[in-house]
Amino acid sequence: MKTESAFPGGADHDRAEAIEVIQRELTAFARRARGRAAELHPELSLVASSILDLVIERDGCLASDLAGHFHLDKSTMSRQVAALERLGYLTREVDPANRRNHVLTATAAGRRVAGSAARSRSAAFADRLRDWDDADIARMADYLVRYNAADE
Repeated sequence: MKTESAFPGGADHDRAEAIEVIQRELTAFARRARGRAAELHPELSLVASSILDLVIERDGCLASDLAGHFHLDKSTMSRQVAALERLGYLTREVDPANRRNHVLTATAAGRRVAGSAARSRSAAFADRLRDWDDADIARMADYLVRYNAADE
């Protein structure tokens, strides 16, 4: 069964072609996001910035929880966390519930740099979406939430 959808250029695509377009466009988005991360803060990669944002959102967490959330191996997460600690953006404290674990928390400097980066990202998105109507923005937001929820 063919699903009729209008795509750039006016071409109709079936489901498999549409999925290819989604994959290609999300990959392009991810590549641009990684490349633009340095514009937001020269010392923070997209991964480091995402880690810092999640630590702030959760008001502290374990490195193993971060690794699971981002689907990164523990050694990669360890390097990223160590880099954020060296920059003075994260601290590590013994978890009172399990002394073998360390809870990561954002420092005041980490919160400042994350806030600044978030404001820059928000402005960039607002600029990119300036010609979209509110209904299209709301639909895209709903679709992205739905897409990401499938990975939870």
